[in-house]
Amino acid sequence: MTDRPPRSGLAAVSTALLAMSRHLEVRDVLKTITASARELLDAEYAALGVPDDHGGFAQFVVDGVGEDQWKAIGPLPRQHGVLAAMLQDARPQRLADVRTDPRFGGWPAAHPELSDFLGMPIRDGDETIGALFLANKRCTAPERGRCGFTAEDEELLGILAQHAAIALANARLHERSRELTIAEERSRLAHELHDAVSQKLFSLRLTAQAAAALVDRDPVRAKDELQQVAVLAAEAADELRAAVVELRPAALDEDGLVHTLRTQIQVLDRAHTARVTFDSCGIRALPAAQEEALLRVAQEALHNALRHSGAGRVAVSLARRGQGAVLSVTDDGSGFDPRTVRRAGRHLGLVSMRDRAGGVGGRLTVQSRPGKGTTIEMEVPGG
Repeated sequence: MTDRPPRSGLAAVSTALLAMSRHLEVRDVLKTITASARELLDAEYAALGVPDDHGGFAQFVVDGVGEDQWKAIGPLPRQHGVLAAMLQDARPQRLADVRTDPRFGGWPAAHPELSDFLGMPIRDGDETIGALFLANKRCTAPERGRCGFTAEDEELLGILAQHAAIALANARLHERSRELTIAEERSRLAHELHDAVSQKLFSLRLTAQAAAALVDRDPVRAKDELQQVAVLAAEAADELRAAVVELRPAALDEDGLVHTLRTQIQVLDRAHTARVTFDSCGIRALPAAQEEALLRVAQEALHNALRHSGAGRVAVSLARRGQGAVLSVTDDGSGFDPRTVRRAGRHLGLVSMRDRAGGVGGRLTVQSRPGKGTTIEMEVPGG
């Protein structure tokens, strides 16, 4: 066995586990597990497959293969040969040369050449939810002219796989929770559309009917009614535009948190009579889950300020704090007594906002007094 670098054994496993715990998105967790396994065991290639119910893989993540080469390899692999053995038998597979195994069935022309191989199923109870594959162990002084994965490597990968199962299960729960939250938000928006836009359209219809009745006998009054029709139509369009902003998926990946927030706040400023402003300072890129949580909390706080508080001004700020960031949404509206938060919390979305903050390791504080406005602040730790 070759000497390992200082960051080996328990220390390396600890580093890998910490890396996995920083992510909540399933795709991010899969990538981190794969990269951590490859680094931990010093392998040339690593992959992680999540099986579907049709003999293939719902997701398949690789590390050590370039993007162009991965595209050239072609479609995702099927569950056959050694891959199927791990998913079906739920036992590790450590092979000196995968090409000589009777289950080996070849690979596409663009596929890298693999030799020594270590596979480890990822189990959640009795269910195999994924499988880790490592190939081509690297070493500086191979014994008898060759490298290969050892029993110690298998043990370390087994420990990593156990914790990977927890991280993956948590990420799935987070995504399901987020889907439920999105459904709740859409239901709330539907209610708001009914209350706001539908009422505007109803008034628009009545005013148009009045103008039609007056056009022959009182053209001056008919003209006034038609001007009111134009005002109501503009207000209805603004309400719809604001609702669409909340419904539209945020382009965080492409535009970043600051640009996405600024764009949405500009639309809200035009759509409402209240003055809505945004300021940012020293913001750096944050983990995707934290950026999404900040955006959703900002949207919920803005919704409360613009729909329920009667505010004339709403100020949103986003500033760097240490390695993380702090979001602040302040309004000069009617405010409320925080001691009644148990009763008012769900109506104002405070429960979901606290859940979002806690879900990414952040914290939410609420300052408010009746008649003195409200400030909602959310801080996240960064990455």
